[in-house]
Amino acid sequence: MTIDASSEPGQAAGPQSPTDRLRQMRERTLEGGGPKRIEAQHKKGKMTARERIDFMLDEGSFVELDRFVTHRCTDFSMEDQKILGDGVVTGHGRIDGRPVYVFSQDFTVFGGSLSETHAEKICKVMDLALKVGVPLIGLNDSGGARIQEGVSSLGGYAEIFWRNVQASGVIPQLSGILGPCAGGAVYSPALTDFVAMVEGNSYMHITGPDVVKTVTHEVVTSEDLGGASVHNSKSGVAHFASSDDKSCLLLIRKLLSYLPLNNAEAPPFAPTEDPLDREDLALDTIVPADPQKPYDMRGVIERVMDEGSWLEVQELWAMNMLIGFARLGGRAVGVVANQPAVLAGCLDIDASEKAARFIRFCDAFNIPIITFEDVPGFLPGTAQEHEGIIRRGAKLLYAYCEATVPLLTVITRKAYGGAYDVMASKHVRADVNIAWPGAMVAVMGAAGAAKIIHRREIQASDDPVATEKARADEYDDTFNNPYRAAARGFVDDVIEASKTRPYLIRSLELLITKREDRPVRKHGNIPL
Repeated sequence: MTIDASSEPGQAAGPQSPTDRLRQMRERTLEGGGPKRIEAQHKKGKMTARERIDFMLDEGSFVELDRFVTHRCTDFSMEDQKILGDGVVTGHGRIDGRPVYVFSQDFTVFGGSLSETHAEKICKVMDLALKVGVPLIGLNDSGGARIQEGVSSLGGYAEIFWRNVQASGVIPQLSGILGPCAGGAVYSPALTDFVAMVEGNSYMHITGPDVVKTVTHEVVTSEDLGGASVHNSKSGVAHFASSDDKSCLLLIRKLLSYLPLNNAEAPPFAPTEDPLDREDLALDTIVPADPQKPYDMRGVIERVMDEGSWLEVQELWAMNMLIGFARLGGRAVGVVANQPAVLAGCLDIDASEKAARFIRFCDAFNIPIITFEDVPGFLPGTAQEHEGIIRRGAKLLYAYCEATVPLLTVITRKAYGGAYDVMASKHVRADVNIAWPGAMVAVMGAAGAAKIIHRREIQASDDPVATEKARADEYDDTFNNPYRAAARGFVDDVIEASKTRPYLIRSLELLITKREDRPVRKHGNIPL
């Protein structure tokens, strides 16, 4: 297909008004790679680039940019293959009335491959989004770099990566992976704030199955190598998985509803019909009396937050840690919580990194952080130590210490050892720390403490089991409660669990005007 629009098939060439020519040129930009390729896209259960934009944005709000751009490749095989738009649709529009910039790669045009001009179109909307201060959404569906353009296409990727980094922490950057995303192309989504993938139709990997087979002799499919389930449950690269294009695009719309346009704004407020003074008596019994028994922390979060507002992030990865967005009294908040139902809520390498990155995002975009704590400590074992639990756990500690947004912590049960310090304790400058009556704030559990403190007495006893139990009970009564911490001011108050929602709402209202300075520096050196 060429860009010549002077005549239509079956018609004699003749004079044509500028308006008619413009109309015909615009119509051609809508054709993409042609009807057959569009049909093939639909047969795969995939929407086209333009259909995705139209579905995601508010109706009629999309304004396209650079619709007439074509590639500049001088390769003889490409000279007569110039398609308007060059495989990516770019522009701006609105989601819930709020402005966004967007690019959507068109797999029907050269497999969505990235050329020099394709990259320039993406870079233009990235520059504009940063200049204007509004979110950027990238919808990825591309076979990779356009081989015929060689290093020019590789340079295009690098230009995009550089802009991803400049925009990081300034405007929200969201990536939808709606088809293939391979090779160097994966680093742009990886540099953005959130990655949403579609099950069955999308994948991300550095090297493809053929290269893997050649180098390692492994036989693997793209789905098994880098599909949505892999990156949502094993690698942690992706944050969301959806069943199809439409559900993925709706999720992106919902995610944006919690985020400010940029780092100089507050998150959007959403009035709630959920009473601000609502108390939930079920919270008083949600934590089992037996400290060894698990419970689902999601039940706590959902009962405290505005009804129906909980949006979990990275639900399938590092499941001993919960992160996500919710609203509290209409205000958007980030939630970080230990999950006692998985690994007893221990901190491990993946959970630490998962929470640390989320905390830093919330801090960058003025989103208060609510922490629900029930942590027995760091996960023990040689595997954790050898894989860097010290360095990786330090990331979580660094993130909390660095944060200047309002920090509110609720100790629901265990707060043991160094993990107590790490999980938004008063010592790392959390603003409000409260505990439920059954909370246990101590160096360790009673049984372990008794064995260490009274080791000789227990060994010398005629009844070691009874002596150990007596000393453990004594430790429990003396140390394993929230009142010693409250006596030192490390816990601001001990409250009935049912009163948690109104207490947090009142506290958050006071903290909204919080201002906190940090030492002047170029940047810190987080232990990556």
